[in-house]
Amino acid sequence: MELAEILEIIMLFSFGASWPLNLIKSYRARTTKGKSLPFLLLILFGYVAGIAAKLANESYMASIGEKWYVLFVYILNFVMVSADLVMYIRNARLDKLNG
Repeated sequence: MELAEILEIIMLFSFGASWPLNLIKSYRARTTKGKSLPFLLLILFGYVAGIAAKLANESYMASIGEKWYVLFVYILNFVMVSADLVMYIRNARLDKLNG
């Protein structure tokens, strides 16, 4: 494993570690107060770009059998942020109901 890959994985795990906690907070809060829809969408867009970059990289794709874990972490983070977006939508509906 190259140093660049190790650093990329550390970055992805560092960012990804906060999402489960944020998701739990969103679930318990039952409100969108303190949340930013544009921020969530921007983060999702960034993960889509990261995934697309991996898929477009011929060298990476040639060794996907050995380096699948980097793409997996991108996808895992994307799924967690998507789940937080679902919580945002749920909480927005609850905000409307609670007027």
